[in-house]
Amino acid sequence: MFFHDRRLQYKVRVDKPNPQFARLLQQAIGGIEGEIRVCLQYLFQAWGNRGPAKYRNMLLETGTEEISHIEMLCTAVALNLEGAKGSIIDEVVSSNPVVEQIMGGMDPRHYLSAGLAAMAADANGVPFNGSWVVASGNLAADMHANVMAEATGRTLATRLWESTTDPGMKDMLAFLIARDTMHQNQWLAVLEELGGPSAHPIPNSFPQEEEVSSVAYSFISTNINMPEKPIARWTDGTSIDGKGVFTYEHGTPMGEEPMLAPPIREGYAQAEQMINKKDNI
Repeated sequence: MFFHDRRLQYKVRVDKPNPQFARLLQQAIGGIEGEIRVCLQYLFQAWGNRGPAKYRNMLLETGTEEISHIEMLCTAVALNLEGAKGSIIDEVVSSNPVVEQIMGGMDPRHYLSAGLAAMAADANGVPFNGSWVVASGNLAADMHANVMAEATGRTLATRLWESTTDPGMKDMLAFLIARDTMHQNQWLAVLEELGGPSAHPIPNSFPQEEEVSSVAYSFISTNINMPEKPIARWTDGTSIDGKGVFTYEHGTPMGEEPMLAPPIREGYAQAEQMINKKDNI
């Protein structure tokens, strides 16, 4: 069950409406770095969570907070579009140039499809893609995905902050940036509670003796020039999980050239393909 408070989580103020900035804000709503992504990611992780209830509850609370961030950003988009309403309609009615030119950099669909409101799309008008949502059922794997999502989201928010001179928009974005700071730390705290590096590799429930252990901690260079071993943390010393030792080697084929059977008749390949490869090397 979800409840709604009509008040925003944080104040949203636009001192000077800017349709072009409204378009940029769309990336923070429906882009791959945006709030719809993290909102659904945390909620789906929660709804499928198995194990200690505290993780499910935390994910539910944070996913619900992200709905508030979508609400704030949608409000910001609408407020930034308000100042353009009259001139846009006048120009559309009185002339017939390319719509994008009429909008002066504004997304035409803000007017044509949404009536001067936000959309579930990115800054180019591409609809949100649900395949971006990561909910694997493995808590540690999901926390790594969450750190990445918050890190790219915070990067986007800082770029938006840099892209506006509007004091109200800077203030709203500063709030969102701060929440991204907390959420990055929050997911890292879960990883630490799960055991930190020692809980790796993920999943830690798979018996490592079933791996091909000879390559489990080897950095395999695929550089055809066969350079010297670089001085790097991932090429020497104890592995991050403490369960192996890093080594460095040049990649060499350990398998054979694949030999596939001829095409099946029902596949209707070309007649020239219907031969055994060994007879036509």
